[in-house]
Amino acid sequence: MKTTPSQKIRIGLFTFIGLLVLIAAIFFIGNQKSLFSATFKLSGRFNNVNGLQVGNNVRFAGINVGVVDDINIINDTSVQVVLSINDDVKKFVKKDAKMSIGSDGLMGDKLVVLMPGGANTTDMVNDGDKIGSVNPADVDKIIAKFTKMADNAGTLIDGLSQIVAKVNSGKGSIGRLLNNDKMAREMEKTVTQAKNTMQNVHKTTTTLNEDLKAAQSNFLLKGFFNKKKKAAKAKQDSIKKGQDKALKNADKQ
Repeated sequence: MKTTPSQKIRIGLFTFIGLLVLIAAIFFIGNQKSLFSATFKLSGRFNNVNGLQVGNNVRFAGINVGVVDDINIINDTSVQVVLSINDDVKKFVKKDAKMSIGSDGLMGDKLVVLMPGGANTTDMVNDGDKIGSVNPADVDKIIAKFTKMADNAGTLIDGLSQIVAKVNSGKGSIGRLLNNDKMAREMEKTVTQAKNTMQNVHKTTTTLNEDLKAAQSNFLLKGFFNKKKKAAKAKQDSIKKGQDKALKNADKQ
C-alpha cells in the first residue's frame, strides 16, 4: 500500500510535535534538576536518611536550589548524602552551615533543608565541602510510642466502662449509694441532724458567753474576776521584768 502525500505530511507533523514535546520535557526536567546551570557539591552524614532518595529537592529559605545527587552507606551507623546546588546560592552558604532532612508538607516527599550558617564564620563554602547535619527524628519509634499510649488508653477506657456499668447496676458502695433511695434519704437525714446539732452548739456557746459577761458584772463575783485579772497582769509583768533583765545582762557582757 502506497503512502499518499497527505499521510506523509501527517506523519511528519506528528513526529515534529513529538520532538517538540520531548525537548520541552527535557528542558523542564533539566531546569528542575539544575542540569543546565552551574552547580557545586556539598556533603553531609546522617545516622538515618529517613526515606530520602536521589533526585529529591534541596530547599534553602523555602526555595528549591538543588537536588540530592548521591546517597552512600559509609558504615552501619553513617550514611553520606551528596547535594548538587545551584552556584548562585554559594555566596549565602557559610562554612558552619548545616543540612537536615524534612518533608514537603505533612505527607509529601522527603527533601534536604539547607541552613545557611554564619554564626561562627563569614567564609563561604567551597565545592566538595562537608558540612554539619542534624539527624531526623526516628518516626518508627514515635509511632511505636503513640501506639503504646493508644493501647493503654484503650485499656483505661475499658476499665472505666466496667466501673460505670457496675455503678449503674447498683453494685459496690457507690452504686448502692447512688441507686438506693433509702440510703440517700438516710444520708440526707443524717446531714440535716448534723446541721441542727451545730446550730445548737452555736446557740449554747453564745449563751455561755453572755452568762460569763453577766457573771463578771455581778458584784458578788466581781472581786473574784478582778483578782484573776490582777494575777494574770502580775505574771505578765514578772515575765517582762525577767526579759528586760536578761537583755541588760547580755548588753553588759
